[in-house]
Amino acid sequence: MKHLLFIILLFTTMGFSQSELTHDVYFNTDEFDVPLTEENRILLFISSIDSIPIQKISIYGFTDDRGSNNYNLELSQNRANTIKELFSGYGIDENLITNVNGKGEILLKILNEEEVHKIRGLNRKVEIIVTAKSLDVKPVKEVAVKVVEEEVKKEGPKTTEDLAKGTIKKGDKITLDKIYFKTSYSYVTTESKKTLEELAKLLIKKDNIYFTIQGHVCCTQMSRDAVDKKTKKRNLSVARAQYIYNYLAKKGVNKKRMKYVGMRRKFPLGGAPELDRRVEILVTYVGKSIKK
Repeated sequence: MKHLLFIILLFTTMGFSQSELTHDVYFNTDEFDVPLTEENRILLFISSIDSIPIQKISIYGFTDDRGSNNYNLELSQNRANTIKELFSGYGIDENLITNVNGKGEILLKILNEEEVHKIRGLNRKVEIIVTAKSLDVKPVKEVAVKVVEEEVKKEGPKTTEDLAKGTIKKGDKITLDKIYFKTSYSYVTTESKKTLEELAKLLIKKDNIYFTIQGHVCCTQMSRDAVDKKTKKRNLSVARAQYIYNYLAKKGVNKKRMKYVGMRRKFPLGGAPELDRRVEILVTYVGKSIKK
């Protein structure tokens, strides 16, 4: 798997023209869930277009040449839909997304037999085209995934203590300890309220931290999101992230610093179920504090 991801990054490019900014997202065989490494790259891409006056966004899904036409059309559409949901979850206005189309398979162009696997990997993708009213941005610098993974393992997960000390940097993920949700609901348990209030105070103080709230669920099948018993909707991980977002906003954290997204059950911790009913904070930008 690591080898595949390395190949993908090696051949990934970001295109720029006078009015368009493009980004490709790559998928595993027969899947339309976004791999974690690709989601991190999408976050960097979204950060790069935050200040751009966007006219429209087009999203096109593709598959490799294997599988029937009907299967490939459905899979490519699912991949395009996934990226749309991800963009919306990270705060991109859905009205800007004008095209979300599954284009089916890309025919295999073989230069030599040794490149078949690599080329098919590049064809399992979604193309994102951002058309800007005016464009003056610099390319997002690609980061080798293998190096990033090794650094995370070496440093270990970040906590609110690191946030308080000011040792947090872009790309860090903060585990929110002692903030747990009631089974099948989007609101936190009573014992979590105090921890959540302390988090809000800390984030108000650290006003230079911009972040995405990631909601997680427990015990679903095939990475599907769980059902919120209160609303009857299958969006529990999103609802949990939104609950934290709304709470922090109500306590005074600037909404411009925050986004939220549901991660479904793609990243279980492997422990007790209540540990997977959680939220985490992904730091997307660290600027200068505006407080004197």
